[in-house]
Amino acid sequence: MTTPQTPLHSGFGPRHTAADVIADIDLRGKVAIVTGGYSGIGLETTRVLAEAGATVIVPARTPDKAHDALRDMPRTEVAAMDLLDPVSIDTFAESFLSSGRPLHLLINNAGIMATPFTRDARGYEAQFSANHLGHFQLVVRLWPALKRAGSARVVTLSSGAHRRAALDFDDPHFERRSYDKWIAYGQSKTAGVLFTLALDKRGLPHGIRAFAVHPGRIETALQRFITMEELKTQGFRDAAGQIPEDQLSLYKTVGQGAATTVWCATSPALEDTGGVYCEDVDIAQAVPADHKALNGVLPWAIDADAAERLWTLSENLCGARLQGR
Repeated sequence: MTTPQTPLHSGFGPRHTAADVIADIDLRGKVAIVTGGYSGIGLETTRVLAEAGATVIVPARTPDKAHDALRDMPRTEVAAMDLLDPVSIDTFAESFLSSGRPLHLLINNAGIMATPFTRDARGYEAQFSANHLGHFQLVVRLWPALKRAGSARVVTLSSGAHRRAALDFDDPHFERRSYDKWIAYGQSKTAGVLFTLALDKRGLPHGIRAFAVHPGRIETALQRFITMEELKTQGFRDAAGQIPEDQLSLYKTVGQGAATTVWCATSPALEDTGGVYCEDVDIAQAVPADHKALNGVLPWAIDADAAERLWTLSENLCGARLQGR
């Protein structure tokens, strides 16, 4: 069983920016949360949502850095939260819920990429923990505020790197297999798409829709754990350390990288849609497992049975369950 992936031919494409896709949208009175919304494409997402009138809360592992980045940006707030620390997630969520505010937009943007082997305090592999489990717990804890909005959207940053690995349900934390940082990253991004499917199913009766996003290839601090030698070995840099000329067209600016996120969060064209993986400001095409091009979403990321299995696993690992579904 797979989710339908039917492109809408949105009128936008890979060269459009977040500012382009939100140009005619008024978000006054809306409340948004953007994890990691103080650097890279997260910062651009925060900026355009705030400029469109939304109040944007940015939970950050390093609040001082977030305050510095957002100092001159109106309608933004900063709070402490670490996706690898479940106590901090609960504390942030409880504080937000106590404000009584609805939550119209939740952007699960923060993440880590290709990190050395690390476990969180629970023993969970760090990329799976930060990229998926932390956001799963955040969504579950904020569920009352999402329901309060009456119409809400949850956007989770996945990646074309989901093609590197299906989720290994038998050993998600690399307890019995050798750690490969790219496999770990890939399965965490596959998890983001599966999570979107299961979340949309649960949110639909409450007007909560979920989307997974591949932002594209962008140069940001997310790649800080990847050495130049690795980039050269994988063909992402030439001998001089530059992006090969034939790959330049694959890269996006930060504004272009944030465009699909912002489109999924705000576009009226998606009012009756959810549970889909999007790229280049449109719903992506479902492609077979042996698809060679870098576009589309692979079968293991949109399998409905796997999505339900992941939801149950995540509940058990986090000890977090939706209340009052």
